[in-house]
Amino acid sequence: MKYQFEVSKLYTEPAFFIDSSSPAVIDYALANTNANDSKLDQAVSLYYAVRDGFRYDPYQINLTHTELKASTIINRENKYGYCVEKACVLAAAARVLGIPSRLGFANVRNHIGTEKIEAHLKTDVLVFHGFTEFYLEGKWVKSTPAFNKELCAHLNVEPLPFNGREDSIFQEYSKAGGQYMEYLHDYGTFHDVPHDLFVKELIAHYPHFFE
Repeated sequence: MKYQFEVSKLYTEPAFFIDSSSPAVIDYALANTNANDSKLDQAVSLYYAVRDGFRYDPYQINLTHTELKASTIINRENKYGYCVEKACVLAAAARVLGIPSRLGFANVRNHIGTEKIEAHLKTDVLVFHGFTEFYLEGKWVKSTPAFNKELCAHLNVEPLPFNGREDSIFQEYSKAGGQYMEYLHDYGTFHDVPHDLFVKELIAHYPHFFE
């Protein structure tokens, strides 16, 4: 029981990037949920708010520490973010409401990515793709708020739904039946963004970004 308490505390307290004590994060979490809802329903509401309220943009990646904070992302004038940033916002907002949350990361192959993204990355592999896990009804549940519904319509895939009870990670097939996402490597879960590991993996897989 003591171990469970310590783990729960770790995933409910503010962290550097998941700065859930920030006024911007608190206001965001309260504005996008109903105080009378269950924790599960609140988590679902936050998921859709982040998924569709922030445009997925992998072209404006800033690796400075302040730019990766949830409060910074929320305060951007033009609401955008890439997968790690959006997962960070979702986890921070959940902690405001007392919902335990953590981050997961994986490398995935994108089979129907746009030519623009592949030209930018020089590969069809998305490295350190981020998602959020909530502890709801006695278990950890995965959710991926990265791809907003407008982007999914452009790529001809269904946007990922989330009901709070089942994992919602990556679209596996396009509407035409073709394969969309393929898991390649799982980095595990973290209570905050593992910044050093994140940057190290980007340098290893996308060295042209750092030339």
